[in-house]
Parts: sequence; C-alpha cells; structure tokens
Amino acid sequence: MTTNWSRRDLIKALSLGASIPSFSSWAKDEAGQPMLLPENSKSFKLAKPVTAITLGAGNRGNIYGSFSVQYPEKLDIVGVAEPIPIRSERFSQKHNISKENIFKTWEDVFKRPKFADAIIITTPDDLHYGPCMQALKMGYDILLEKPISPSEQECRDILELAKKTGRIVAVCHVLRYAPYFVKLKELISSGAIGELVSVQHMEPIGYEHMCDSYVRGNWHNSKKTTPIILAKSCHDLDIIRWLVGKPSKNIQAFGELKWFKKENAPAGSTERCTDGCKVESQCAFSAISIYHRDRKRLKRFDLPYEKEKQGDAIMQILKTTDYGRCVYKMDNDQPEHYTTNIQFEDGITASFSMEGLTSYEGRRTRLMGSKGDIVGDMFSFEHTDFLSGKKTQWKNETDMHGGGDWRLVENWIQAVGQQNAGLLSSTIDVSIESHVMGFLAEKSRINKKVEDIIV
Repeated sequence: MTTNWSRRDLIKALSLGASIPSFSSWAKDEAGQPMLLPENSKSFKLAKPVTAITLGAGNRGNIYGSFSVQYPEKLDIVGVAEPIPIRSERFSQKHNISKENIFKTWEDVFKRPKFADAIIITTPDDLHYGPCMQALKMGYDILLEKPISPSEQECRDILELAKKTGRIVAVCHVLRYAPYFVKLKELISSGAIGELVSVQHMEPIGYEHMCDSYVRGNWHNSKKTTPIILAKSCHDLDIIRWLVGKPSKNIQAFGELKWFKKENAPAGSTERCTDGCKVESQCAFSAISIYHRDRKRLKRFDLPYEKEKQGDAIMQILKTTDYGRCVYKMDNDQPEHYTTNIQFEDGITASFSMEGLTSYEGRRTRLMGSKGDIVGDMFSFEHTDFLSGKKTQWKNETDMHGGGDWRLVENWIQAVGQQNAGLLSSTIDVSIESHVMGFLAEKSRINKKVEDIIV
C-alpha cells in the first residue's frame, strides 16, 4: 500500500493540508498493513503516561494497546483480561504486565480496587455493556470499541451513567480521526462546495472479508451477535452524520441475504472445504484458498510464530471451526448487501450502500453541494468548483481505517490526561445518534417501513 509521490502530487497534497505519512515499522492493522502514525507536533505533554487495563486481547485490543509500545511516555497498559491463554500470554509479554494484573475475565478486574486511569473495552459486542457500566461506577475513563452495545436500551443506559459519573467515554468511531474524512469535514465547513445538499457513501467490504467475518466468522449470525449495519457499518452511519453536521430525521433500509445460503451451494460441495469438496479449487470463497494457500485474513487465528508450523495450524482450524465450513452451509443470516436512505434536517439527504460482494475494499464518498462537489475513495478525492470549473485534488497514504485508529487513541489519551472530553469528536454523547440510526435501519429493513429517528 505504498504511494510514489510525484512532485506535482506532493504540491497538490500539501496545498490542501496533507502531510507525508509515517508508519509504525512493526504494528499492523486488521489487513496486515503498517499502522499510520498520528501527528504529534501539537500534542500536549503529559506529566505521566495514562495507565489503562485492556479487556479483550484480540485484534482490536492489540491495535489500540500497541500504541503504548510505540509511545510508552503517553500510554502504559498495566493490566489485561483475556480468557484465551495464548492471547493473554502474548499480550502480557508485549506490555510487560505483572502477574497479579493478568485476569481471565473482565469481572475479575473489578474485584480489585481501581488501579489504573482507564479501561480499554475490546471484548465481543455482547460483552461491552457489563464491563462499561462497572468501569463507570468505579471511576474509570473508557475507550469503548464499537458498537456501544447490541441493545439500544443498553446504549442509552451507558450514556446516562457516563453523564451521571462525569467520566470520559470515547467510542471507537475511528473514521472521524482519519485525515481523509477530517479534510472533507473542513471543506464542507468552509463552504467550499456551498450548501451541502446530498451525500452518497459506499462501504465495499470485499468478498473475502465478508466471508471471513459475516458468513463464517464471529458476526455471521445477527441474533447471536449484532446486525451487520451496526457490527460493520455504524462507522459509516456515524461518519455521514458527522459530515452532514445536522440531526437525522428519518431512515429507510433494504437488504437481503441473497447469495450465501444453502440453495446456492454448487453440486459436489461438502459441509467443510476440507471434506474433499469436488468444487473447492473452483470456488472463490474456498477457506483453503483464502487462509491456507493465500495466507489471507489470518488475524483471526492465534497461529504459532514459526512460519513452518503455521500451515498445519491453519488446516487444523479449518477442520474444527466455522472458518473451514462451506459458505453456503453456515447458519448465517447477515445480508451481504444493505442500502440505507437517510433524511436530515434542512432537507439534506444521504444514501449509504454496504456491499459484501466486491473485489475491493475502502470507502467511497460523493458530496454534492450548491457550489461544487467532491468525489473520493479514502486514498484521494477531487473537488470541482461549478463556477470556475477548477478541479483540486488531495492525495494521501492511508491504512485500513484511513489512519484513524491511533489518531483516536492519541486524542483519547490527551482527553483523559487533561480530563477534557472536548478534545474528542467521538464521545458517547455524539456517537449515540448513529447507533440509534443503525437500530432503526434494521427495524426498517425487517418491517419495510420508513422509521422516525428520535435520539
């Protein structure tokens, strides 16, 4: 994911406020790409690092926690709760966590008196509410992975308790911190396209990611986890709301599970890709092809560090877990395509399309205004002024979340260190609306009605 910067591109990028990116040489995002580092030139100098306990040492827990390895003067991970031994061991070694601060469950953490400034909650979706409520009661500030909770009432309960206790709760809507979306927000606010009239936004998940997370993976069944509009796309509902900058009023959604179901299973297919499936080598969704042959999407697996041992470990996982099952024969119910229409205050409209069957990933955005428009794809965008016809381009390097992951952590640390929630753009107070939009979108999809949005 390397961009070769020509002199012309560099001048164009810098003219719109972009900067030459820098990456962590060792930390990697969900796609295995190097993490984009935050811009620290104006960072407030803390008297001491913020101390935090991580609940859930999976992929997201490691992404946020790894900030402390890159910037130990800002963040110190002093505890972890993780039930999977290999994850707990690797995480505690990485952060040099003392034995007495290594816990099996999140409940164990709160049996101790408060021993850190903050809690990082990266447990599964249905295990956000319990630890968040307990952390608030004990006086911890919180970094909370999205979605806030699979339940609208639980989301509102967390918001109410956060207000009552006065603690900082930052929701991990990382796109608000990505340079691409920050620049779009600046242009809208400056009047560069006049009055904002309409937004079109698309999230192409990519077919491999779709199969990995929402057909075979942890979020394949909405009744056991979270509807895909929240599990995957509350980021997008939130970023649309943030760009528009006005309250949402009505929402309507359509979406179906069309392809990944039993009636579409090809003749000769088996329950598992490893069961001698006759069409495995011709199947684009083959687990053997994705995970074993191509070594993709392996962040879900706790593999041995030795590469020579990984092949056998992968095959064992495919033979014994959902990751090796046929995509047509799972108990999945998540739509692989989902279209949402939103009406905002002042007549602004937005359409959002989540697409699972694409060969590419990375959000696409179109902003239509009274004086111009913007077309972008997270790596770059082009602004056209209607009157002059002038076209201005912006280009920057990015990672899976547009460089937002560690920029979020940086802002959260400053907010906790200074006890100033105003340094964050994704506090629970503002993040609640996009969650309500998501719950109502799913209700609309099922009931086939336009829903009024009441926050």
